[in-house]
Amino acid sequence: MALAMEKQELVKVYDRQTEAWKLVKKDQSFNRQILAIEETLSRFGLLKNEIKVYLHLARAGEMKAGELAEAISLHRTETYRILRDLEKKGIVFSIFEKPLKFTAVPLDKAVDLLVEAQKIQIKLLEQEKTSLVELWQSMPHPKASNVKKELFQMLEGEQQVLIKANELLDRTEQEFQLFASADYLSQLYYSDFSDKLKLKADKVNVKMVTDTSLKSAYFLGQLQWLSDSHRIFDDQNMPCFMISDNKEVLIAFHDKDSGNDEVKKKEKTAAIWTNYNAFVKVLSMLFTKLDEHESPNH
Repeated sequence: MALAMEKQELVKVYDRQTEAWKLVKKDQSFNRQILAIEETLSRFGLLKNEIKVYLHLARAGEMKAGELAEAISLHRTETYRILRDLEKKGIVFSIFEKPLKFTAVPLDKAVDLLVEAQKIQIKLLEQEKTSLVELWQSMPHPKASNVKKELFQMLEGEQQVLIKANELLDRTEQEFQLFASADYLSQLYYSDFSDKLKLKADKVNVKMVTDTSLKSAYFLGQLQWLSDSHRIFDDQNMPCFMISDNKEVLIAFHDKDSGNDEVKKKEKTAAIWTNYNAFVKVLSMLFTKLDEHESPNH
């Protein structure tokens, strides 16, 4: 049996035994599951309608382009074009029958193919880096000013924020200060940032302050190599921030996305980076105050 998503409260269901369509009420949990899958697939470079076509075909099995277009309320020409594009990506097959039908590879295999395509693209970009830099450096450039500028940068998305955090850590020469409540600490711990932080702690002074929650206590237990960490009173409203050598800061915060009633509101990660001296000093003073506010267990 295969399900097809529609805007109405009813959804078409195809029964393979009776070879007929029927209408049933949408399953709210099914909606949430599909939305989670769609969001993940979009990160692999698939467009909204490509995801819609693939998921319906993956659930329904073999279908003609016209049947698929009708089931997902998409123009037949657009559906056919998308099927061909998905076929080029290796996640859809054409069946040699008359009339022509299409079928999709299983989701796990499709993800493997999409991941491999991303890896190949990254390798190609890395190979082009040397020639690109050489070409750029061979061009005449105006003389750059040596005057230090106070800058700021807005970042959006967990991946971009983590990349910037790693850059900040790499540039640190003397001291790296980090305040992260439980949720932010979880993000940092399950990325490669915690491993890099451990390696950096052998060369620079690393200080971390977190909250008194059980979740933070767990992560502190996993980060026993930190020789100087404190807990403070739990404050869920404080953003995560990190300071490098008292020269630059990165402030990360969660922005709740307003979803509908059927979908739980999602939190988007965003951040601000700056080397603005006055701002750096204020956060350095705040970190010192938090660092001095030790819990009874410390």
